[in-house]
Amino acid sequence: MRINVFPIVFLFLIYFSSSPIFGHGVSQEEKNMILEDENLKYIYIGMIHMLKGYDHLLFLLGIVFLIKNISHIVKLITAFTLGHSITLIFATINSIQVNSYIIESTIAFSVCYIAFVNLKGFEKLFNIKPLNIVVMVFLFGLIHGLGLSSILQQFPLKSESLLSNIISFNVGIEIGQLIAIFIMYMTLSKIKKYSIYNTFKISINILIYLIGLVLCYIQIENYLTSSSSPKVLKEEKYKEIITIKLPAHSELEFKVWMDIGKELKYSWYSDNTKLHYDFHGEPASAVNGYFESFKENTSSKDSGKIVSKFVGKHGWYWRNDSSLLTTIVLKLDGEYKLEKRK
Repeated sequence: MRINVFPIVFLFLIYFSSSPIFGHGVSQEEKNMILEDENLKYIYIGMIHMLKGYDHLLFLLGIVFLIKNISHIVKLITAFTLGHSITLIFATINSIQVNSYIIESTIAFSVCYIAFVNLKGFEKLFNIKPLNIVVMVFLFGLIHGLGLSSILQQFPLKSESLLSNIISFNVGIEIGQLIAIFIMYMTLSKIKKYSIYNTFKISINILIYLIGLVLCYIQIENYLTSSSSPKVLKEEKYKEIITIKLPAHSELEFKVWMDIGKELKYSWYSDNTKLHYDFHGEPASAVNGYFESFKENTSSKDSGKIVSKFVGKHGWYWRNDSSLLTTIVLKLDGEYKLEKRK
């Protein structure tokens, strides 16, 4: 009896395409869950992000195609788990932030590499054997761990429960990983019984390779175009330089207090994305939330000077609509007092 496997393939591809291409953003709902500081919630968030991480899932799919037997799958999954656990824990504890475009492009390269191995590209094109796959999976796991750490560092982690929260998040990652691998392995095991399998394997790995290639190109291009911090600003002197982390899909305000007639010189830029911002003032005598907007735009940088027309707060509202954590570097000079951040 012949079974049409194309519906299975179609549903399989739909499952992957339903995830965002850059599956590392953090929704407001997820941040609210984390604020409750319950480790079970960290497990849930870790699991969901693994199941939504388009690039991680493609890499896992490539690994599943490599599986020869049970002992082999244990070696590969253990290597990947050790790799991403090491960098996830180490980078988060030490607040290590590597440029997201570099990490994401390297993860995309790992997707291409696994697909290339499955297509026997090294043997066919270069007449050589690929490097030990267990070692390579471990090394790529280290890179994936940095990407996962960038997700976790978007949350308001508390120092007193930092390690337990990291471990809980990692447990969630492992649960999501096992769920994904189980679904993939069982699906491929069914398809292996039919003559279409070899064609299916080649077609899917070509698709994985092409997707990885496109993602890698996009991330490299974004990295090159985002390295546009205004160098001329480095020559100017500022009293304070403040670094602000703005998570994906979130907003914040930064204010200073100024007396009437006082001058404020400012400059800011973000490292990897354009932000919607509103530079405005709130008179101390204002009622009903009144404020005066001086400048509103969407950009990755701005600079200028302002002389206060009233006593009150002056500052910025920033909104990050992207799926990436961004860092704002704010430079200030003049006569002002810093207000608490919102």
